[in-house]
Amino acid sequence: MPQHTTPALIVFDVNETLSDMSPLARAFEQVGLAAHEREAWFAGLLRDGFALTSVGDNPDFAVLAAESLRIRLASRMPEQEAAAAADTVMATFGALEPHPDVVAGIRALRSAGIRLVTLSNGSTSVAEGLLGRVGVLDDLERLMTVADGPAWKPASGAYAHALTQCGVAAADAMLVATHPWDIDGAARAGLRTGWLRRGAAGYPSYFRPPEVEANDLVELADAIT
Repeated sequence: MPQHTTPALIVFDVNETLSDMSPLARAFEQVGLAAHEREAWFAGLLRDGFALTSVGDNPDFAVLAAESLRIRLASRMPEQEAAAAADTVMATFGALEPHPDVVAGIRALRSAGIRLVTLSNGSTSVAEGLLGRVGVLDDLERLMTVADGPAWKPASGAYAHALTQCGVAAADAMLVATHPWDIDGAARAGLRTGWLRRGAAGYPSYFRPPEVEANDLVELADAIT
C-alpha cells in the first residue's frame, strides 16, 4: 500500500498517546514522592507487564500499577499510609485529560471517514472516561483492551485480536502511538504505523520505523487524510 494513503481504521494507543500524564507529577509530590519518579514508575510498570507477558501471563494493568506504586511508597511510610497514597495517585491516573490536540485530531480523522478505535494495555474504563470528558467518545466505534485478548502489546496476538474484532485486515489499519515499542510491535504484526513524537528527541533506530511521524494528532491527521 502506498505511503500516506488514508487507512480504513486507526487503532489508538491510550496511555500517554491520548492522555496527558503530566498531572501525575503533582500527584506524586502530594504523596511524598519526587515529581520525576512518575516516569520511572510508569516505565517499571510496563517492564513488569512485558515480563509477565513473555512467560505467558496476561496481567491486569491496574493491579500492577497500584502494587508497584504501593511498593515504591512503602519504603518511605507505613504500609497503611502507602496503600492510601497509592489509591490517591491511581485516582488521578483515572481522571487524566487528553492532550490538547486530541479532540481536534479525532474529529479531523472521523470527518475523513476513518473508523477509530482504541487498544490499550489498560482498562477500557480509562479510555471511556478520558474521551467522554471531552465529548469525543461517540467518535470512536470501539474501545478495546488486551485483557480481552491473548497478551499485552507489543505481542502480535494483541493487534491480531483487535483486527479480528474490527473485521479489518492489518494492511488497512494504522496503529497510532507515542511509544516506539508499540509502533514496532504493530509493524511486525503487519499494521501501518503513525508515531506521535510528543516532544521526544528522536525515534530509536533499533525499532522498526513508523510510516508516518507527527508532532501531534492534528499533524498526523493532515498527513494521512
